[in-house]
Amino acid sequence: MNVYLELLVREASAVEFEGPVLQARAAGADSATLDDLEQAKVAALKVRAMLRRRAKREAELSALFDTASDLAGLSDLDAVLEAIVHRARLLLGTDIAYMTLNDPEHGDTYMRVTDGSISAHFRRVRLAMGAGLGGLVAQTGMPYNTADYFDDPRFRHTNTIDEAVHEEGLVAILGVPLRIGAQVIGVLFAANRSARPFLQEEVALLVSLAAHAAVAIDNARLLQETRAALAELSQANGLIRAHSEAIERAADAHDRMTGLVLRGGGVEDVAAVVTEVLGGSLTVLDDEGRPLVGQAGDLDAGVFDAAQSSRALGRTVKRGDAFVASVDVGAAPLCTLVLRTDSPVSDTDQRILERAALVTALLLLFRRSVSEAEGRVRGELLDDLISRPDLGGLRDRARRLGVDLGAPHVLIVARHEGQRERAAFWASSQASVAHGLAAARGDEVVLLLPGDKPGLMARRAAAELSASLGRPATAGAAAGSPAPVAEAYREAQRCADALISLGRTGDGASAEELGFVGLLIGEGRDVAGFLVSALGPVLDYDTRRGTALVKTLTAYFGVGGSLSRTADALHIHVNTVTQRLDRVGQLLGGDWQEPERALEIQLALRLHRLRTHMPDA
Repeated sequence: MNVYLELLVREASAVEFEGPVLQARAAGADSATLDDLEQAKVAALKVRAMLRRRAKREAELSALFDTASDLAGLSDLDAVLEAIVHRARLLLGTDIAYMTLNDPEHGDTYMRVTDGSISAHFRRVRLAMGAGLGGLVAQTGMPYNTADYFDDPRFRHTNTIDEAVHEEGLVAILGVPLRIGAQVIGVLFAANRSARPFLQEEVALLVSLAAHAAVAIDNARLLQETRAALAELSQANGLIRAHSEAIERAADAHDRMTGLVLRGGGVEDVAAVVTEVLGGSLTVLDDEGRPLVGQAGDLDAGVFDAAQSSRALGRTVKRGDAFVASVDVGAAPLCTLVLRTDSPVSDTDQRILERAALVTALLLLFRRSVSEAEGRVRGELLDDLISRPDLGGLRDRARRLGVDLGAPHVLIVARHEGQRERAAFWASSQASVAHGLAAARGDEVVLLLPGDKPGLMARRAAAELSASLGRPATAGAAAGSPAPVAEAYREAQRCADALISLGRTGDGASAEELGFVGLLIGEGRDVAGFLVSALGPVLDYDTRRGTALVKTLTAYFGVGGSLSRTADALHIHVNTVTQRLDRVGQLLGGDWQEPERALEIQLALRLHRLRTHMPDA
């Protein structure tokens, strides 16, 4: 009997257990001895089978624990499924293992992972609930196996499933459910390409593996969902943070612009805040498209079209590389902001630009209201100065407006045919900047500005008002002090009328610059002043030297500019006439014989004779 124990200890093969019986029979042992040996052999073989089953069970349990450990270390769902199927194939020693997962939306189960498959058709197959072996397991949640699938009448065969199984060459199939609680989520399969029965131990083993697999699948799915939720949460948190930062940025910009307005800041200050917050360069245009801040040289027609669209839509409009926000009042444009930047411009940034446009519009409206109010006060004072000769209390009113009536002033009358409101606004702006007065009277504006150059100031006023109105404006000017303002006003009016009569619409001049025409239109008829301007040096020379240059000039013009006839009229030699006229040229300038100058000199000579009762030559 010890021989069988030794065979069991060294795990001998089943054939070796026949050896002791054969040796005893060869040695001539009796039948009793042979019967004892035969019984001992059978018992030893039973012990050997039991030991082998236990060893196999231990190996399977060890492999199952290893599988559970491996699955616990996996976090990616695809990796988990592949590991499950591969371990099932190894544990059961089958030709192929595969897994299907249930699809609640379609009401079937579909092939998810295969290991050992050679058929593309098989890897794409879908099983209806209850169809085939897998469909039956997925529907009932019970394990099923068959040694020969095609000869087994328990299953509902379909062409699609049978074709896929046939193409893969499967014969024996074992399927067990994948459960999470009471819910079946799929089926785990092990199959052979030849007929073979599956032992109950193999079914139990695959069921155990499926239980671990279901937990691992659920964990992996939960982990994947958690990661997706965390990613979504992180993304949402990023969006919230970005939105919060954008709101804070917009609020900060709004507070800064509001603070500027409250502290008396201007359009330039608002523009500085916008460029500091948004970057880039900013151009601010007024209602006529003229730049208040920045340069307008690079603005094209598309920008002005975008400004019109912005006013219509009430939001920022992008045109090329420019972002345009424009504000209107009563369908009339008030201001336009044009931002150019290389940095990305978000929706919040566009709202900041729109808010800046509104703040700018409010500043311009406030400035316009103040200007109009101040203009009314200045206009009323100028009207009083024109209508009342007594300056009396008017000096105090003027002083409160920053106007010193005792300083040299020029009164300008500008005739126009444009928009009266625009002309009045222009005049008020000019008076405010120059610390003067302005008033609008019908188709003319009146300015009383500090200065002592009526002609130059008249031309400048005509040019600037013409540009503002887009049509010609004509300006006449006269000294507004020390002469009464009313007299200067009438003289400036007549000067403007004279320019228009002379066809010089759109020009500006003073009565003095108009020469004898100015003498004719001037209310004061400043004859002495005209004589001094036209003939003064010659008169002074005759007075100091006792010469007869004036008499010689009178005779020269009287005979039509003939030297010989002048000499005859004066009873002197021609050379004497020539010498005297040369002296006149030195005193009056070389152009004294030019037609226009000569006409003024002749008029001055006639006035001089009338004043001195000098007889004609």
